[in-house]
Amino acid sequence: MINYVLACMTCLNSGSYKIVVKTRGRTISRALGTIEVLRRSFAKDVQLGGIDLCTEEVAREQGQKSRVSAIEISVIKQ
Repeated sequence: MINYVLACMTCLNSGSYKIVVKTRGRTISRALGTIEVLRRSFAKDVQLGGIDLCTEEVAREQGQKSRVSAIEISVIKQ
């Protein structure tokens, strides 16, 4: 997870004022943890911009379709 936090810090330090983390399925908890570590430990001058939830339809190998939860978390630097 620390690699994701460092990637976000790199974006913020290079001049970006907004970061959007997108993920789906089992990695949603990793994205949430990344944002929390970023906010609490590394970049205390950021705040949540918004959280969008949705469900995506994904085709499986057998040709069946399944639904997968997805999330977009935006963080804004002040």
